[in-house]
Amino acid sequence: MEFDTIAAISTPMGEGAIAIVRLSGDEAIRIADRLYKGPGGKKLTDVKSHTIHYGHLIDPKTEEVIEEVMISVMKGPKTFTREDVVEINCHGGLVSVNRVLQAVLEQGARLAEPGEFTKRAFLNGRIDLSQAEAVMDLIRAKTDRAMNVALKQMEGRLSKLIRKLRQEILETLAHVEVNIDYPEYDDVEEMTHRLFLEKAEYVKKELEKLLQTSQQGKILREGLSTVIIGRPNVGKSSLLNSLVHENKAIVTDIPGTTRDVIEEYVNVRGVPLRLLDTAGIRETEDIVERIGVERSRAVLKEADLILLVLNYSEDLTPEDENLFKAVQGMDVIVIVNKTDLPQKINMNRVKELAGNYPIITTSLLEDRGVDELEEAISALFFKGTLEAGDLTYLSNTRHIALIQQSLGAIEDAIAAIKAGTPIDLVQIDFTRAWELLGEIIGDSVHESLIDQLFSQFCLGK
Repeated sequence: MEFDTIAAISTPMGEGAIAIVRLSGDEAIRIADRLYKGPGGKKLTDVKSHTIHYGHLIDPKTEEVIEEVMISVMKGPKTFTREDVVEINCHGGLVSVNRVLQAVLEQGARLAEPGEFTKRAFLNGRIDLSQAEAVMDLIRAKTDRAMNVALKQMEGRLSKLIRKLRQEILETLAHVEVNIDYPEYDDVEEMTHRLFLEKAEYVKKELEKLLQTSQQGKILREGLSTVIIGRPNVGKSSLLNSLVHENKAIVTDIPGTTRDVIEEYVNVRGVPLRLLDTAGIRETEDIVERIGVERSRAVLKEADLILLVLNYSEDLTPEDENLFKAVQGMDVIVIVNKTDLPQKINMNRVKELAGNYPIITTSLLEDRGVDELEEAISALFFKGTLEAGDLTYLSNTRHIALIQQSLGAIEDAIAAIKAGTPIDLVQIDFTRAWELLGEIIGDSVHESLIDQLFSQFCLGK
């Protein structure tokens, strides 16, 4: 498969030591060579693959120096895209890197679309679709655990498992076809049903095992949506600042200071939290504060974890008790803050309202109790299960949906077999499962979906 030559800036824009302009395609080396002036008249078209070369980029029209550069030359197929790839390392300023990119484009390269380098790696057969999606997961990883999951998916761990299951289904379908076309025994129907049932039960077990990792995997990928709620002035913004280790939220003694939902990502013991500090939930006549309270109630419904904050130095109020009712059935950690002040809260009543929810006492002013809170979040997230290093995590929403649909097709096949349904009808469910699993790795996926997936990537990747 042949493509034109593309180019893009592959490093974040802004001031920095180094920026990289990447080219990929049959003309990549020749385009760079037309701009390159190296020591001793060196030509990039003559150098060995996977080498780096010092020199300058020169404007062919004016002979003016564009930039001082180091150029990496990598010849296909031993590259990320399986095409010739050139990476021009220049100074990391906005003007310098854009000058380099413009010069490359003037020599015949085309500006790459978002994710086009990775898309070419997929289309050229270097990686499958699940591995391509893992590239973006790796870039967006916010914790070590999330990064490890993405790395293992990039290595093809999920792909290998999916291919194995597809092969099991395919071999079963082929075996059944042989039995149907060349029956040697009167009981061929019974034998075929037995074979189908055995394979279907095996595939079902493997898919269920994979889905068991999906909750943790999805949270590692997307973050645990965590909402901090409580009456005004109980310490919600102080809690956000303590977990983020920065003063992100304004903290005052004036109730109603937080008027909107503040969002921040934070890594808590390897668990990525998408932390939302909400406006204090109370009845108020202030129009702006009331809008904030309504937004707080809205994000509450979408939360994966609730941090419910109470004030140790005040009596429980009806508003506090209503908050417990609002979060019934959700994952909640109760935080009793301001233990540096005299106790007024009835802790027995708190325990009664909390039920099985963990209760953590803190003094955020004196930085006490934060470690215990982080430990409680980690324990709640892993729910007592041991993280296995060799476990294949299912983290991508698209993959999870396809696995669920595949499992449904297999379960339909099992039900049909047990009901004595004719084999040719059972085959339809088996074939459906095989096709759905193929969509995960890109073996049976529509071109429009591929374009949509890669459009979500950043430029230069």
